[in-house]
Amino acid sequence: MPLSQKTIRPIEKMKKIEAIIRTSRFDQIHSCVAGLGVKFLTFYEVKGMGLEHARLEMYRGVPYEPAYIPRTKIEIITVEELVEPVINCILAEGKTGQVGDGKIFVYDVLDAYRIRNSDKGEQAL
Repeated sequence: MPLSQKTIRPIEKMKKIEAIIRTSRFDQIHSCVAGLGVKFLTFYEVKGMGLEHARLEMYRGVPYEPAYIPRTKIEIITVEELVEPVINCILAEGKTGQVGDGKIFVYDVLDAYRIRNSDKGEQAL
């Protein structure tokens, strides 16, 4: 059958949401996005610098100011319909109203594959 006659199912548009958040807000954000049905989430500890300055710390009795502030980075791959609800969860649960609450970035995802069984697209999530 020629390609033009085949029924081609369009791949669901997927997005990658990256959020750099206060580590203390991770549990609340995780609970909120899990309640939305998010199937896949990765997180890890990161350090960075921004508008918030590090607090003075003590090390062996000597005060010092660390150059970087610890945060948690969350990466979520999801279908386009869940992007706004996920962002709303992160905004609502991650906000303290103070400088340093974090940032959210959204990217297009071209495709995804599950290594175990070669699922592709949304089924791979």
